[in-house]
Amino acid sequence: MIEIRFHGRGGQGAVVACDILALALLKEHQYAQASSLFGAERRGAPVQAFLRTDPDRVLIRGEIFKPDHIVILDPTLIKNVPVTAGLKPGGWIVMNSASRPKASDFPPGSKIAFCDAGAIAAKHGLGSPQSPIVNTAILGGLIKVIKLVSLDSLANAIREIVPGRKEENVAAAKGAYESIQIAAS
Repeated sequence: MIEIRFHGRGGQGAVVACDILALALLKEHQYAQASSLFGAERRGAPVQAFLRTDPDRVLIRGEIFKPDHIVILDPTLIKNVPVTAGLKPGGWIVMNSASRPKASDFPPGSKIAFCDAGAIAAKHGLGSPQSPIVNTAILGGLIKVIKLVSLDSLANAIREIVPGRKEENVAAAKGAYESIQIAAS
């Protein structure tokens, strides 16, 4: 089983990102389960979302304490939230960042990939320039790094789940897929 924990803030789309990725996995005949954890439902509050996938049925529910991979939608969370807690050895940290993350901010030996999902989302008119919605962009970078599903399956899942600006969201995912960079491995 592969377990991925997403960290973001309310309004960035972490929960929807898990739903999109789960659907993309289902399209490729994998079992998947998406769930989330958040306190007061307000824009900007820290949010966690969880995705489990396996070739066999996924029966475990609840939080993921020892993820195989971590996705960080808002890099400011690194200072206040233990985003890397429990990351399994060899797991990826895929994050939205305009600049190369410092390896010293993460556990020794971490595999880190990053892209400026905020700029990509803003370029495609997703959210506002001050508060871009980065979920579909970061998914493009994630699937390039961990090779979980094809870009076509992700694009089709985006088209099915995202209520508006479907092609802009697909373009954002493709932009991150093409621009994701490895910071450390």
